[in-house]
Amino acid sequence: MKATYRLAELDDLPALVRIENQCFQTDRLSKRRFKHWIQADNGICLVASKDEQICAYGLVIMRDGTRSARLYSLALESEYRGQGIAQALLLELERLAVGQQRLFMRLEVAETNAAAIKMYQYLGYKQFGVYQKYYADGTNALRFQKPIKQSLAVQKLPAYPWYQQSTEFTCGPSALMMAMQSLNADFKMSATQEIDIWRQATTVFMTSGHGGCHPVGLALAAKSLGFDAEVYVSQPGDLFVEGVRSEHKKSIMQLVEKQFFERATEYNVSVHFHDASLNTIESELAQGHAVICLISTYQFDGKKAPHWVAITHIDDTFLYFHDPDASVEGVIQAQLLSKTEEQLFQSSEIDYQHVPILKEDFTKFSVFGKSKLRTCLVIKKNTKRRNRGGDE
Repeated sequence: MKATYRLAELDDLPALVRIENQCFQTDRLSKRRFKHWIQADNGICLVASKDEQICAYGLVIMRDGTRSARLYSLALESEYRGQGIAQALLLELERLAVGQQRLFMRLEVAETNAAAIKMYQYLGYKQFGVYQKYYADGTNALRFQKPIKQSLAVQKLPAYPWYQQSTEFTCGPSALMMAMQSLNADFKMSATQEIDIWRQATTVFMTSGHGGCHPVGLALAAKSLGFDAEVYVSQPGDLFVEGVRSEHKKSIMQLVEKQFFERATEYNVSVHFHDASLNTIESELAQGHAVICLISTYQFDGKKAPHWVAITHIDDTFLYFHDPDASVEGVIQAQLLSKTEEQLFQSSEIDYQHVPILKEDFTKFSVFGKSKLRTCLVIKKNTKRRNRGGDE
């Protein structure tokens, strides 16, 4: 008989206390605490039963004001080990936490608990920190984290090309290449193409370092590569200029921007001087078009930097994007990790694909600077390719 899983009830209290006492020698949950978490709105207490007997439980706690959940306790009676019950129980807890709009699951595990560590790693959890002498016996606790909503999304959403930017200033070209290959599988993403697009679209200067990419410049680059592009931008000019102090640099950026707008008219690139609503973005995706959007990394890592991402999907609750910045300081991990924790976190490419953001949160992520700039590009297939010389 397979194990079954359900939310704990008050009648389960004797079984929960029995499992707790068998599995833990210290830091045990009391009957009173179990009762509290069964009834609490910010807790998920799940039990597993086999042969009509409760044999395991898992408790997840959700703190207000965050998008993360914490696996507080997971316990399985010894005679039921090795049957996949703990693993299935944790996966069900993850599913329920996602239903409560939690994006990440965190947990602590004793560094001596090799079996549990192996299971967590198998399920996609990655270590990001250590609590020294965390348990009553002085054992250290290893801290793990998993993007639970993203893990489900990657399994269910259609494949979408992903590309890692090769420089800190080419997120725009990288996002654009992902969008273009999603429309045309024959389009090749490469570092050469990445830099070539940047040369066409760069603002020349930025707050520091090399310039990023102007939305109209990116649209012109897409046009030159055989795609149609529309630009949505919330202000008519002086994009990114406010972050530059030098008047000389500002004048160069304004000159470049003037050329972009003139060429947009010449090459029939539509520019809409208002921001695109979520409904507009969702409609464009539904029509088979691709969308890239500028976000501010401030909401993730406290840095006021513009960053281009490719929107991959929108559902009833979440918007998903591919992030080309797979560095340790990329926007995904920075949502939850401190600098010390980042040093221990080992990410993989999958962590930067179909990154979920609640639709209600997207508004604050997709605004940049004091001028509250919002901009995105809609990329479409173009059966009639027009080159830069103007020939059909």
